[in-house]
Amino acid sequence: MTVSRRVPPRRVPSRRVAPKTVSRAVAAVSVTALAVLTACSPVGSGSHEPDEGSADPITTGLDAPWSITFLDDTPLISARDTGQILELTGDSTRVVGTVEGVEAGGESGLLGLEVDGDELYVYSTAHDGNRIQRFTVDGQPGSLSLGEPETVIDGLPSAVYHSGGRIAFGPDGMLYATVGDAGIPEDAQNPDSLAGKILRLTPEGGIPEDNPFEDSPVYSYGHRNPQGIAWSEDGTMFASEFGADTWDELNVIEPGANYGWPDVEGIGGDDRFVDPVQQWTPDESSPSGIEIADGTIYIANLRGERLFTVPVADPTTSEELLSGEYGRLRDVARTPDGQLWVLTNNTDGRGSPADGDDRVLRLPDGA
Repeated sequence: MTVSRRVPPRRVPSRRVAPKTVSRAVAAVSVTALAVLTACSPVGSGSHEPDEGSADPITTGLDAPWSITFLDDTPLISARDTGQILELTGDSTRVVGTVEGVEAGGESGLLGLEVDGDELYVYSTAHDGNRIQRFTVDGQPGSLSLGEPETVIDGLPSAVYHSGGRIAFGPDGMLYATVGDAGIPEDAQNPDSLAGKILRLTPEGGIPEDNPFEDSPVYSYGHRNPQGIAWSEDGTMFASEFGADTWDELNVIEPGANYGWPDVEGIGGDDRFVDPVQQWTPDESSPSGIEIADGTIYIANLRGERLFTVPVADPTTSEELLSGEYGRLRDVARTPDGQLWVLTNNTDGRGSPADGDDRVLRLPDGA
């Protein structure tokens, strides 16, 4: 099925300047309060028939996988609820190591992975909030092990809903991280909270001198729950974002810009904020990980159970792949040899797992 869309051009913002210092306070949100909030992606339809799908299975039987990355040619996968990092060898997995102190619950746990050289960066939830750690990875493929962790940043806002979790290195060599609003929408506009922000850090966790706000890791703000970041060949940064009840978003991220949440959801036409370049209803989207390959943005969708393809040259339009074939899709990644892999997410407590879930899939050539 092909869906063609076009949205009005996004408005260039008049930036709302934040104070120069942003604290790293943890957003304290009770489970009771969160229970009344709108979940990002309710239980799926469970109608998928994975044995009849159009993608090729790479491995099956994963438990709540969240992110996939590559250490040289070896795929590494995070398991949200167990805190385990898995390596994929052939069609089987083995545990590389367990990240200590992971406290899983709802949308929190072991989340994003990213590799820089021979170091593995890991985004996870601890007792005092979200954190990013880095590990050396020792050994050879098939017998890899984790070294001791080094904290890059900690005390990030976390909650059972809207916990962000994606990390990626940009073309500038800096580490970017998405932080959800942790169930407190107003904190996305609060300069004294890191909630509802995209952060930019040095690989060691320092604040780059050219960040848009002095002495602050904040790169952009006014986000609800961004879970995907990627860059096109010309350096343009794109981010996917969960909305509430009305619109999910694809945004072009600009340093220091305000994306409007909770004052605006979707295209608001308010000159104080940057509008998304494209929006979808949560029923058809609920976007998580994204990848850019050969001029196309690939967006994995949970509730929508499909993979959107968006041309970088015209990000106001989209088509879709895998619609309803494999259930919830959490991440999409390009392999070192140029294949596109998709990670399903039907065992995360909101899907209806089929036999063999969850799985890694390979898109056919030319998809």
